[in-house]
Amino acid sequence: MPLPDYKKQLLPTLKKHFGYDQFRAQQQEIIEYVLEGNDALVIMPTGGGKSMCFQVPALLFEGLTLVVSPLIALMKDQVDGLKANGIQANFYNSSQSAEEQHAILEQVINAQLKLLYVAPESLAGLSNILNERYVSCIAIDEAHCISSWGHDFRPSYQQLGFLKKSLPNIPIIALTATADKATRQDILDQLKIPNAQQFISSFDRQNISLEVRSGTEKVKQIISFVKKHANESGIIYCLSRKNTEELAKKLNSNGVPATAYHAGLSFNERSKVQEDFVYDHTQVVCATVAFGMGIDKSNVRWVIHHNMPKNIEGYYQEIGRGGRDGLPAHALLFHSYADVIQLRRFASGASNEEVQIAKLERMKQFSEATTCRRKILLSYFGELLEENCGNCDVCKNPPQIFDGTIIAQKILSAVYRLKEKEAIGTILDVLRGSQNVNILEKGYNNLKTFGIGKDIAWKDWQHFIIQLMNQGYCEIAFHKNNALQLTEFSKNVLFKGAKVSLTRPVHIAEPKVKEKVKRTKTKRKSIPTNDTLFERLRQLRYKISKEENIPAYLIFSDKTLIEMERDRPMSIMDLMDVSGVGQHKAETYGDEFIEEIMKFLGSKPKKEKKRSTHLITYDLYKKGLSIEEICMQRKLRDTTIYSHIAKLHSDGKDINIYDFVSKREVEDVKKAKQNIEGSTSLKAYYDYFDEQLDYFKIRLALSVIDK
Repeated sequence: MPLPDYKKQLLPTLKKHFGYDQFRAQQQEIIEYVLEGNDALVIMPTGGGKSMCFQVPALLFEGLTLVVSPLIALMKDQVDGLKANGIQANFYNSSQSAEEQHAILEQVINAQLKLLYVAPESLAGLSNILNERYVSCIAIDEAHCISSWGHDFRPSYQQLGFLKKSLPNIPIIALTATADKATRQDILDQLKIPNAQQFISSFDRQNISLEVRSGTEKVKQIISFVKKHANESGIIYCLSRKNTEELAKKLNSNGVPATAYHAGLSFNERSKVQEDFVYDHTQVVCATVAFGMGIDKSNVRWVIHHNMPKNIEGYYQEIGRGGRDGLPAHALLFHSYADVIQLRRFASGASNEEVQIAKLERMKQFSEATTCRRKILLSYFGELLEENCGNCDVCKNPPQIFDGTIIAQKILSAVYRLKEKEAIGTILDVLRGSQNVNILEKGYNNLKTFGIGKDIAWKDWQHFIIQLMNQGYCEIAFHKNNALQLTEFSKNVLFKGAKVSLTRPVHIAEPKVKEKVKRTKTKRKSIPTNDTLFERLRQLRYKISKEENIPAYLIFSDKTLIEMERDRPMSIMDLMDVSGVGQHKAETYGDEFIEEIMKFLGSKPKKEKKRSTHLITYDLYKKGLSIEEICMQRKLRDTTIYSHIAKLHSDGKDINIYDFVSKREVEDVKKAKQNIEGSTSLKAYYDYFDEQLDYFKIRLALSVIDK
């Protein structure tokens, strides 16, 4: 059961732990529905706030919320994010020792946890606490994994139906970013929650700009794109392991630091790539589709598909990893028929081959569209967009339609004279008059259509052939070595004078890259390109993230930093008015960010330099005021004042350190320093003491030890 009067506590809980004043669309309705003990299926786009739908109830339920998550490597990141918000959370999986697992079970039994993440394979180890005495709610994250109709089916998820049978009175909330009608029904059936209410949010991520380009010279295009987006985090999805490694190598050789990620790497290697990306040490990752699921990194600014995805669900989920903070992001897809052919080959012989082929066809139609792409994307999920989006390549550069009858006749004539036995590549060679071995050996250079299209570029001919296929004038016979063949409609063009309208290809003008910049051995560019307040706050965030060994975005998102730059808060209370700043984060990090803002304002000409907030605290301390009295006079929380004391002592001010940290605690930190290897972050000490010794005491003790 939830805490009494939980409805009155929803907004205060949201503000205290997450820093937001209002819920997003549907969140509050879903949360209240679950808190009343009901089962729910939530379909909400990546970045739409799915996690909040079970994390807020978890704080208001009396017992534990169990979260089933598919990937072990991601649980720590999710738990770190909760802890950064002052929430008691942990994870349980096979990567832990028996002692660690036992300690976690003790935490559950002693009601010391609100959320526990677990892999489906590890549920058996929780049998002792899988009862209504301890568990108040169950969340099934990435719920599409349970369905063979879904795009990322995982057999281990099919065991989850036992949860409802074992805990019939416990609400289950299943969540996913993408699921069509068939997948949604399968999720409900497999989880034994047939009466669960379905909450389907809008799939419209307006901040993501959609673009599709021809796959011609895509490596060159990718290098140019990434250089144009320097210092921005991005993911490049590839179809194969080999692609990831080759592309990463080419990027590095062209001055773009990048790493590869795929299932062929060891667990430690994959974890290192993922951690470096999440912690902003690496900004470009070339990866197979396994990378990214569940990562909450909010500042991914672009996502590139080096190859066409096999279905729209996968594409939508992958591009959704960009712009989770609501700021502009770019999704770039490279399309080629070689990808279509390969993906059809992968689907061949599968138990659900027909479904996979149908979904691939929809993905192909999206890639080849000459109308608003967002309309097509949303319509796939049953959502109508009345107006064109204005934020896709088709809307920004509407296609130019012209009478393409003669071009169509040339293409169809070539197909006819090749006896419908050749694939697109050979047809293009004939049209262009190519003198290669294949053409000469087969005598195709003697055909009447040979060389009739020399005046049109190879990639433009490809563009026109794709349009003819889309309009039904020809088709690929995949079972006949991908030969291009005529249809009944072809005769109308070849022999009956039917007119054909085509669109002109759009040529991407690649920006010229300036003189080559010398590569350095530094892992990360830390020098700001311009001295803005945002850049200073970003650098401060990165510094703190290194000290505490947590991802920078878990401290504050880019969106929150932009709001700080705009509002320039001068006190903790002002800072808490900024969206994304909750009580715990304000108390933990607020003083340092306020000081940075004041330093920035004080460095500008014709501005009155304000005295640093920690020096005001020092004046009151020298007057003999206690911490409680300083808090009351300054209207600041004690954790903020303690952070002032830590800084004052580090700066060499006359502070009696043992007023705030005992000699025993200093000795404990000294021993910890001898036992902690390979890390000097405060977070390492904080974890060493099982979160029982405050950061400011650790910081003060270290300043004594290091003198």
